Amino acid sequence: MPPLRAAYLGPPGTVSDEALSAAAPELEPVPLATLRDVVLSVQHGQVERALAPVENALEGGVDPVLDCLALEALDVALVGELVHPVSYCLAAGRELALDDITVVLSHPQALGQCSRWLAERLPGAAVVPAVSTADAVREVAAERDGTRAAIGPRLAARRYGAVMLAEDLEDDRGNATRFAWVAPAGDAPPAPGGGRAKTMLVFWGAGSGSPGWLVSCLAVFAFAGVNLTRIESRPLRRGMGEYMFFLDLEGSMADPVVSGAVDGLRTHAEVVRVLGSFPTAVR
Repeated sequence: MPPLRAAYLGPPGTVSDEALSAAAPELEPVPLATLRDVVLSVQHGQVERALAPVENALEGGVDPVLDCLALEALDVALVGELVHPVSYCLAAGRELALDDITVVLSHPQALGQCSRWLAERLPGAAVVPAVSTADAVREVAAERDGTRAAIGPRLAARRYGAVMLAEDLEDDRGNATRFAWVAPAGDAPPAPGGGRAKTMLVFWGAGSGSPGWLVSCLAVFAFAGVNLTRIESRPLRRGMGEYMFFLDLEGSMADPVVSGAVDGLRTHAEVVRVLGSFPTAVR
């Protein structure tokens, strides 16, 4: 039987590649160009699984993934998560003094995670976003007489033959990214109730412009004794001042207490989408 195919943000050498290789080397990796492509590859049946970053310890939620899960990929579910430590190096196509670097490329998340280092060590360099960290490293690695550098994983620097000019650039040594396993909806059972499980959901709704609406939505979990571990808002993309809210909560939808609280939320919100219930990652 052939291995399951798993999409990730490519090209090879990204943090997503590192995480996938470490967590599930038995899967067939399928690199894709954008995070939206990664999530939708499961929706469209191109792959059986995808590994998508949903949150970083320094930069928070990964917006393209959250937006796609909420608004486009309606036939997928989150079936697991993993937390992967993240460390970056500064790479170039040749040896360069830091004072000679004119441009630094990387994915916006990586640039944000290394913002203090960049401000202190490369204050004069232009910061330019790239599609992925590995793309940035691959691009500068080919420049044998350039003055551009890239921030990316060591894996990318080794893969593309770049010179590492500095290491451990992240602003906090505890930097890590939380990834979610994405699968076709109904392809995996929910995490069992009673253990260390987590549920992710998104909601928005009618009444959101009235005083106390959000408090009423969240209160159903407090009254049920369900602990919320994360809440984040994102624009709903249908008008100024309209938002959707992402929640992480302890427990599984297989637990009647959790499912009852979610039913209570439905009485206040126009849309409630349970993104998945799954075992909490071991850090």
